[in-house]
Amino acid sequence: MPIGRAHAVALLGIDGAVVEIEADISAQLPQFVLIGLPDAALGEARDRVRAAAANAGVPLTTRKLTVNLSPASLPKHGAGFDLAIAMAAYAADEKVSAESVAKVVHLGELGLDGRLRPVTGVLPAALAASRAGFETVLVPTGNAPEAALVPGLRVVPIASLRDAAIFHGAGLEPTPVVPLLPVPLAMPLDEPGDLADVIGNPDAVEAMQVAAAGGHHVFLLGPPGAGKTMLASRLPSLLPDLDPAAGLEVSSIRSLVGMPVGAELVRRPPLEAPHHTASAAAIVGGGSGLIRPGAAARAAHGVLFLDEAPEFSAVALDALRQPLESGVITISRASGSARFPARFQLVMAANPCPCGNFGARDTDCSCAPAQRRRYLGRISGPLLDRVDIRLNVRRITAAQVRMARRGERITSAAARIRIDAARARAAERLGDTPWRLNAHVPGSWLRSQTGAPMKGATAVLDRALERGGITMRGYDRVLRLAWTLADLDGVDRPDQDQVGRALLLRQAANA
Repeated sequence: MPIGRAHAVALLGIDGAVVEIEADISAQLPQFVLIGLPDAALGEARDRVRAAAANAGVPLTTRKLTVNLSPASLPKHGAGFDLAIAMAAYAADEKVSAESVAKVVHLGELGLDGRLRPVTGVLPAALAASRAGFETVLVPTGNAPEAALVPGLRVVPIASLRDAAIFHGAGLEPTPVVPLLPVPLAMPLDEPGDLADVIGNPDAVEAMQVAAAGGHHVFLLGPPGAGKTMLASRLPSLLPDLDPAAGLEVSSIRSLVGMPVGAELVRRPPLEAPHHTASAAAIVGGGSGLIRPGAAARAAHGVLFLDEAPEFSAVALDALRQPLESGVITISRASGSARFPARFQLVMAANPCPCGNFGARDTDCSCAPAQRRRYLGRISGPLLDRVDIRLNVRRITAAQVRMARRGERITSAAARIRIDAARARAAERLGDTPWRLNAHVPGSWLRSQTGAPMKGATAVLDRALERGGITMRGYDRVLRLAWTLADLDGVDRPDQDQVGRALLLRQAANA
């Protein structure tokens, strides 16, 4: 008997590798052997595939069937290999065209009734198949719109195992079935809100626009009720729409975690706001067995908001230090390493003390100085040093509320026009480099002839470095902020004004 060959995709992080599934039928006692480093869920495919094939009217061979998942050293997880295993077995038994099966990537889990169930991770799997040179992919009907987001890939929706066998040339009569579809969301996704909702705090409103224009991280310090959460939740509304490459990454992450992916790529930057009880694995990703993306990966190309930042565990906070520098999360396990994108904007909010009233105009603080230092000391210096903008946010007064009623407040749409113009200036300046945002340029570029501010503009910054007020990393981050302020002001190069304002934004929360 010939060897039947089919193909599926094994996901490790956001990356996928094509797996060749070989099936061999031998004249021995009936047995179904599955080899090639399958996990527990994949190991159960023996019973799922055999029952599904029988109930679909296309039973498997009654002789010994050996299925190998190659390469054997690659970890394979989940039930998405079921369809490919069945097709390889049919090809070995000459029930379908072996040539047709070998040219197609098969994705999908089989139900015991023979229908195909939607699976998670179809979008990154289909993308991996396309990059490996495959032109056609068979997916469950419920996953077809998601797989169709990959350009240039032929997507064939399949409702049942019998339909898949007919597609590959089996001489069977079609049997109509009701396809299994993903369960829709019970509630629509929340909108981020508008910047015009923010009353008072003009410095904080301006700082959020600066953060959006340059891709900078933000730390908001202030008492409860000052509007820190409102400011942070408005930041995604200031960011421009995602480009196709970023939209594909964000949609792939959504697919991996089981969130719905529609017929179009995600266009708006995501907002992730984990609870302060979240573990390090919940923040950066991990878990036993299948490595799943955490909140930082789900916030890629968007905003990761940590409210009540000092309440997070020190391990969870410090786990963000490396992703903030590299823009990538790499999680290593004994079975392999998974990579997730992590180019997000971090926004942290904190009260000034445990009771939250330190510095408030009309409320007394009951915390001792040592308590205040310990509380804010939970956010480590190395993490805070990676945050560009540090801002004090104060409670608004009744007079500010009355003034806000009479005056006009800037909307997110109006602010985004200004931000888009600033980003366009930065992108044009950085056109010959791999970077597009000021927050991403390295220190070497800032000290080059192209990236240096105007002569004499860094005098105040040099003095702060000599006094130990900032670190060398902080020095570079102030210069990145100065470039963003220059782009917003429409000037070609930062001068003393932009550098001074950038240093103020860097040190405002320390005052």
